[in-house]
Amino acid sequence: MNFELTQNQLNAQKIARDFAENTLAKDILTRDATAEFPRDLYDEMGRMGLIGIPYPVEMGGQGGDYLSYIVSLEEISKVDASMGITYSVSTSLFCGVIMNSDLPAEKKAEFIRPVASGKALGSFALTEPNAGSDAAGCKTIAVKDGDEWVINGSKCFITNGPVSDYFVVFTTTDVAPGTKGMACFMVPKGTPGFEQGKRHNTMGIRSAAVCELYFDNCRVPEYNMVAEPGKGFALAMKSLDGGRIGVAAQGLGIAEGAFEIARKYMMEREQFGKPIAKQQNLAFRMVDMQVQIEQAKYMLYKAALDKQEGRPYTESAAKAKLVCTDAAMHVTTEAVQMLGGNGFMKEYHVERMMRDAKITQIYEGSNEIQKLILSGKLFK
Repeated sequence: MNFELTQNQLNAQKIARDFAENTLAKDILTRDATAEFPRDLYDEMGRMGLIGIPYPVEMGGQGGDYLSYIVSLEEISKVDASMGITYSVSTSLFCGVIMNSDLPAEKKAEFIRPVASGKALGSFALTEPNAGSDAAGCKTIAVKDGDEWVINGSKCFITNGPVSDYFVVFTTTDVAPGTKGMACFMVPKGTPGFEQGKRHNTMGIRSAAVCELYFDNCRVPEYNMVAEPGKGFALAMKSLDGGRIGVAAQGLGIAEGAFEIARKYMMEREQFGKPIAKQQNLAFRMVDMQVQIEQAKYMLYKAALDKQEGRPYTESAAKAKLVCTDAAMHVTTEAVQMLGGNGFMKEYHVERMMRDAKITQIYEGSNEIQKLILSGKLFK
């Protein structure tokens, strides 16, 4: 087994790290306070080629490998987890749904190109007020009318929702309820009958844009169907496997960023006549966190390589999502404690990272759902 990153992967990692540290970090406290989405910075990431790393050049991407994308997402999330999830949803979920579909290659390229090139934002619309972990409880319905489908219903907690240009929307159909009738459509912003709702006021990932979506007799041409009735649920679940690897990278990045802030602080902060890093209890707790981060990193990279090399990755993605996001919550909470009163102050960043970490244990399949997936595989 080779645990070394390739030169191309190291190059992608460095580009993302430099951008995060030199650009994203500048106004991050302001963005957290105002909940402002920095579209200009996302557009800059697109011009740098970060958004479409794992997609073919002919589809607007960079033709890179999946692990290059994951290490880039990890670096972005060390500094700005809000940008990390924006990046992940466009790349892993919107583009992932199109790539995983049965559409012909030319149509995939048409739908993916604007988002993979970084010129547009994409969203994944599956969750509803009564269909969260139970995605099969989808009530948003699409009814066939000639060569169009008429969509009615709503979606909630849609990351990138207020700012996206294109959406993959999962619906039930008039053919059958639940998974048997689930379909998927590509819906552009501005489609008549489609409304992007008011932004949610979130605890963490404050500068990521999250909202509800509303469909009121929204007419979508047959041409925009991504998955026909009966194939939508499987497509959503397969795409979420990839999305979970993205969220795992976000979680790992948050943990690493908070750990490094605490490490540096502990070498500088003195109490009882010596740096607090010399206090054995604190030092040992930091070692435990370092080991947890390292374990999570290898589980993440294993999942990314499984996907990259065409191996089954449902289980490895669930494991990576579980351990990386639990690490994010544990490490950030400990980092706040290590900084004491300063940890509670916004200018030290770890309290923001702790708020950002919590949602990683919830979205794209809560960690309880990951355990449900894994226990089902364990006892087959």
